Amino acid sequence: MAVSFQTIDEFATGQRLDNYLLKHLKGVPKSHIYRVIRKGEVRVNKGRKKADYKLVLNDIVRVPPIRVSETKTLKTSDSLKKLLTESILYEDKGLLILNKPSGLAVHGGSGIDIGVIEALRDMYQTPVELVHRIDRSTSGVLLIAKKRSVLKNLHEQLVNHHMEKRYTALVKGTWSKKRHTIDAPLYQNSRCTVVDAKGKDAVSHFQPIKNFENLDASLVEVLIETGRMHQIRVHAQYAGHPLAADDKYGDREFDRKVHSQGLKRLFLHAHQLTFTNPTTEEIQTVKAPLSKELIKFLDKL
Repeated sequence: MAVSFQTIDEFATGQRLDNYLLKHLKGVPKSHIYRVIRKGEVRVNKGRKKADYKLVLNDIVRVPPIRVSETKTLKTSDSLKKLLTESILYEDKGLLILNKPSGLAVHGGSGIDIGVIEALRDMYQTPVELVHRIDRSTSGVLLIAKKRSVLKNLHEQLVNHHMEKRYTALVKGTWSKKRHTIDAPLYQNSRCTVVDAKGKDAVSHFQPIKNFENLDASLVEVLIETGRMHQIRVHAQYAGHPLAADDKYGDREFDRKVHSQGLKRLFLHAHQLTFTNPTTEEIQTVKAPLSKELIKFLDKL
């Protein structure tokens, strides 16, 4: 192991020194990181800094020899590059917006070597960051920041509920064509997300679009005020209208029925997102069309 020198890029600007090292030295205990900072083995621009020092663009961080868990070099396949390139809905100098395909994880981990963000970093050869996440099985609008200032601005919009997210879903049961609001706190336990008073506030609005009597199902638009993990899926289940082909929160009998009709994936699609673009400073609405497989399934009903 040798000493390394890291130049602080735009995405690391403003981070605390300890948090930066924790992120870049995977598998190294916190106690060890604080010890090397305290002993002066970590230097910023050749000088000692405390753990809470806020990094500045182009700072040079001296990282002492520390054994870290091995990371293998990931190579993005040509087919994945092509898929992501074809999925671009919008791009400017600070922002990239994709219509993420179902089945593609937004980041690696849990047995997945490479996700959207790792592939994009490989393709762009520059730091890019996820603004938000959507489930692997969910398709639709996904925001990726190409600048830290854009990431920070969009995170503030998310926190302050200034971003409007709309989804299309197919649920079990025919639902009366009025707006149904589910205001139920969500708690994430070790296995899944559940409705529980000790959880975080979560609000979803379900607006039925079309009922399919033969399938005993409803196509709905969902507007979410909060962005909790599996929010729409759990709120739909809680309301007695679980999503079609949901292997975690769904209804087995209903899922067998939709599978027999040709649906092979979760029917949940982030079809529209409205926000203020930090680069243009204009309110922007991005729409992601339904995939061919979902359109084909609906046309058969």
